[in-house]
Amino acid sequence: MASLAASMNLASAAKYSKPVAVFVGGTSGIGQGMAEAFNRHTKGNAHIVLVGRNRDAAETIISKMKSAAGESGTASYEFVSCDVSLISNVKRSAAEIFSRHPKINFLVLSSGFMSTTRSETEEGIDRKLAVQYYGRWSFIHELLPALRSAKEASEDAKVMSVYSAGHGGDIDVTDLGFKKSYSPSVAASGSTYNDLMCEEYAQRNPGIVFAHSYPGNVRTNLLKASDSVLLRASNIFLPLLYPITVSQDECGEYLWSGLYRIAASGAGSAGVRGAYRIGSKGEDLGKMKYFGTPEQRKALWEHTIKETRTADA
Repeated sequence: MASLAASMNLASAAKYSKPVAVFVGGTSGIGQGMAEAFNRHTKGNAHIVLVGRNRDAAETIISKMKSAAGESGTASYEFVSCDVSLISNVKRSAAEIFSRHPKINFLVLSSGFMSTTRSETEEGIDRKLAVQYYGRWSFIHELLPALRSAKEASEDAKVMSVYSAGHGGDIDVTDLGFKKSYSPSVAASGSTYNDLMCEEYAQRNPGIVFAHSYPGNVRTNLLKASDSVLLRASNIFLPLLYPITVSQDECGEYLWSGLYRIAASGAGSAGVRGAYRIGSKGEDLGKMKYFGTPEQRKALWEHTIKETRTADA
């Protein structure tokens, strides 16, 4: 387990006056694991924002983190409700967060949704891609001013999208968003979307780290929330996979360790400075199973602006 490495690296965040960390999807699974790891290693010197749909779960997690931080620190916590499948919700919740936190040091995006068929939101976006790409893109876009403030103060300014780095596939720029056809390749394309998203944001925002990570096989409740009967049923076999899976706490430690260790190199993983691809043990994936071109990155950016009804950054 990478707890020592993560502890040494995350401890540097505590030198600031209450760094602010926002965890979108932080009320369960990997997001929860990363939030709790951050809480432990900053030893109560932080403000943690959990974003999700389940207030009861958030309050339970916050109570647990308060106990872990103890009475010696000045830790503070809050919950912001948001169904991230709707871009309008993302913009509203991000505005709420920014109004209270004009400086943000860490933004972790890990919301997940399992599906085998296209299911459109009321905004006309596939729900899986809305949660795992468009909503993340929008959260980053809306909170960029706060991240830039952290960078200008010479503090950490880091973003991590936890999805499927190193498991990408070719993308079709004539069918971005999979409106013409839908297949299992949407998952691989979504991974490439996240790679290209991090690269474009990094190019436009020197000094801010943008990382796309692959968590590996993690014991979470994601399958239970799927709209697929088959995927929900397969959850009963999860205990059999225990030897080849990790807990959400272990996953959080590995990913934090990778974010600090790899980002310290400054080179970037796939030729774009400030953009990184991180594996399940915190390793630098480089260009392993990398897809996408600068032209596709530009096309995806322009498509996303239109799809999210957002002015260009």
